[in-house]
Amino acid sequence: MFAPARQRCARRAISIAKSPAVSIPAFLLPAFSSAATSNSFSTTTPCFSKIGSAPLSVPPEVSFKVVAPPARSKGSRTQPMSTVHIKGPLGELSHPVPPYVNIDQDPSLPGPTLTVQDSTDAKQREMWGTTRAYLQNHILGVSEGHSAILRLVGVGYRATVEETATTVKPEYPGQKYVNLKIGYSHPVELGIPKGVTASTPQPTRLLLEGPEKEVVMQFAAKIRHWRKPEPYKGKGIFVNGETIKLKNKKIK
Repeated sequence: MFAPARQRCARRAISIAKSPAVSIPAFLLPAFSSAATSNSFSTTTPCFSKIGSAPLSVPPEVSFKVVAPPARSKGSRTQPMSTVHIKGPLGELSHPVPPYVNIDQDPSLPGPTLTVQDSTDAKQREMWGTTRAYLQNHILGVSEGHSAILRLVGVGYRATVEETATTVKPEYPGQKYVNLKIGYSHPVELGIPKGVTASTPQPTRLLLEGPEKEVVMQFAAKIRHWRKPEPYKGKGIFVNGETIKLKNKKIK
């Protein structure tokens, strides 16, 4: 009902403001201006990845080699990726590197440094730090190794490392098995992945060691899945420094 009247008033005010003879207060002009004013923001430098831009720390006994990607085949939609081979006293690992991630091995730098083609692209920024973290974990794995300590908390909970198993078939020659007694009517037998070694310094402690962090922690999570820590009695399998907050017992 009042919309046409308001539009006429707005047009009248704008025409009065544009006329040189009549002036209108400055604080009223933005309310009737038809053209949107453009806000000027200060331009800042793009946000770089703190983890991705950090140089890799390569010990003298570790060899770090980047292998160029193979030639792209005709009709292929995917761009081939280069591969990084890392060799050390504890083994040899390799990791593929996305095509938009560059590795600078300039001797003047403290170590190999990773860069990306477009630091404003979200996917490239994500893979920048992820690729650097994977490579640093591989370097640490072949030089010192990764480990996980599992604590078995519960009455009668025990863990042993056996040469043979009755419920699990071997996946490779010479595979060993972790035998868990954690409150079930039968022992739980799990095959140790290739490259991972398991030992029991105590009956309620299980030590996993290996050069590849992802494999070690994945096997630790698989063992923990059989007895997740529960919040009432604090029983279960704890990985490394894992803790749990106990709840009060439910009393009727």
